[in-house]
Amino acid sequence: MNSFADFADAMAKPQRPSAAPARTFQRVAVLGGGADARMLAAIAVSEGADVTLFSAYRDELQAMRSGGIALRGAGPVGSYQADANGAPSVKTTAELDGAVGEAELIFLTGPIHKQRTYAMVLADHLKDGQVIVIAPGRTFGALETRWLLGIGGCTANITIVEAALPFWFTAEGNTLHLSPATGATGATLPGNQPGVCEGLHPLMPGVAPLLNSITSSFADGSGLVEVPALLLGGRAMAAGGPAIPMGATSLPENETFRNLIGDDHRRVVDDMAAERHETARRFGVRDLPGTDGWLDAHAGAASGEGARPIPSHDLAQRIVRDAVIGSLLPLTSAARLVGFATPATDAMIALASSILKADLATAGRKLPSMGVDGPDPDSARRTLENAAGL
Repeated sequence: MNSFADFADAMAKPQRPSAAPARTFQRVAVLGGGADARMLAAIAVSEGADVTLFSAYRDELQAMRSGGIALRGAGPVGSYQADANGAPSVKTTAELDGAVGEAELIFLTGPIHKQRTYAMVLADHLKDGQVIVIAPGRTFGALETRWLLGIGGCTANITIVEAALPFWFTAEGNTLHLSPATGATGATLPGNQPGVCEGLHPLMPGVAPLLNSITSSFADGSGLVEVPALLLGGRAMAAGGPAIPMGATSLPENETFRNLIGDDHRRVVDDMAAERHETARRFGVRDLPGTDGWLDAHAGAASGEGARPIPSHDLAQRIVRDAVIGSLLPLTSAARLVGFATPATDAMIALASSILKADLATAGRKLPSMGVDGPDPDSARRTLENAAGL
């Protein structure tokens, strides 16, 4: 193949089903003690896996040991113990090597700066055949993880999965209230490993596999939905949801993430979506979701099942930070490699940096920083294809 576009065109043709059997994951390690980590650990225990959760923070481990993990709402509803003798439970540890040494599957959770730290310190502890899941992976998360592992000296033959979380959740102490997320996708690096994706399905229900991590990265619309929704909330832009008569208050069931997004926000999202579509097209990636699909995947339903809760102020700032670092900046770095301007996305990055008082551009994922570059667009495309293991 002479270019990534040639490869993408070839992959668009009907393929023979792979004969690769589904992987099974009986020994699972979860790195991180946040709500997302506890959710994944509890789901894995509910599927009969032997689960070890690593956290470097004593308070996180003590909270789980004393109260376990309770899941309510969607998903495997139940109460799951921690460090219980003679019963299925989540094992907890502050020793990284003990958590991952015998694991077949390793989840890297939490904000991007923690995922990056885990990738660096894991380099000396990985073995051939292990699978690492970046959840959420956002844009080029698998590629960055592989690059960081390489810097750390990892030589093991591993598979990295870039995936979205299967549920929205709110945390109240040890209890997590889950709501199903729709349109979540994932992909492997190296690409096209259906056996791995199929084996992950019990642990990440509803996450649809895509062909490779380049496709899943461009299909990540998290930043173009989350950043406008959470930053542009002033009176100049009307929120979505049903009209409320003067003097009335909104019903609690309508207080959802989707209803933060009105027609004004939608136009901003449309502009950013168009920039992502065009950048992806120049890398040979087509058939991405439209704005409605990205809103469904990242803003959730307007009410009822599948609704995404509105985050607290502190959590909203953390979401915006990760969305810029892990979704918007990687997109703009790809666009620059192929000579395409992204003014709407650039404006959101600048606004977020100003509000958060942080130089997010410096911290963002950038393809050239990961060795994906070239003197011309065709060279950049070929380099990205090689980096993704295609």
